[in-house]
Amino acid sequence: MSDLLEIDDLHAFYGDFQALHGVSLRVRAGEVQALIGANGAGKSTLLKSICGLVAGRQGSVRWRGAELLGQAPNRIVAQGIALVPEGRRLFPSLSVEENLILGGQVARPGPWSLRAVYDLFPILQEKRAAPSTSLSGGQQQMVSIGRALMSNPELILLDELSLGLAPIVIKDIYARLPRITGQGMAAILVEQDVTRALGSASAFVCLAEGRVALAGAPGAFGREAISAAYFGT
Repeated sequence: MSDLLEIDDLHAFYGDFQALHGVSLRVRAGEVQALIGANGAGKSTLLKSICGLVAGRQGSVRWRGAELLGQAPNRIVAQGIALVPEGRRLFPSLSVEENLILGGQVARPGPWSLRAVYDLFPILQEKRAAPSTSLSGGQQQMVSIGRALMSNPELILLDELSLGLAPIVIKDIYARLPRITGQGMAAILVEQDVTRALGSASAFVCLAEGRVALAGAPGAFGREAISAAYFGT
């Protein structure tokens, strides 16, 4: 498999605060990669840097060999990268279906449509005319995922997929993950539940204080090594 995404020596800042220090990683076509680390490790910043929401000051983020740094977020989405943001970030004034339709405005060809999203999450068809804010947290997460899928991405970035959700809802959403990535879509999965994240991925990167502390296949490292990298010890 070829590398879709290549990140080399990426440094990112919020004002004068440096959040990423020389991060490098690769994501191949069809690969699910877990991005783990403690709060404040830089996971969300890395996803936002890929999407153009945080500007990198040094390094490179290449998509199919072309540089993404400096490009506007809408141009990055149009090239095949979609973000499911932490906290879902739905448009509260719009209905469920209107939120989903917005995701398809880039008009990329592919398998994902309203019908496909409703087949994946049938409850959303029942709630399609409801205000997005009237849904439960789990249902809102489904809308956020569906909105990203509507752009027919080749790489989907899932930021804190289970945050604030009940265990039964988390299990339900994760049960659908193979259907999302089963058609060759790559994914980067940010998740606080390390066991669940590693169990859903073929590779992982652990960040600690904005740096790569450990990376590789989940089965290549023991629990102690992963825990030490996670907590920066």
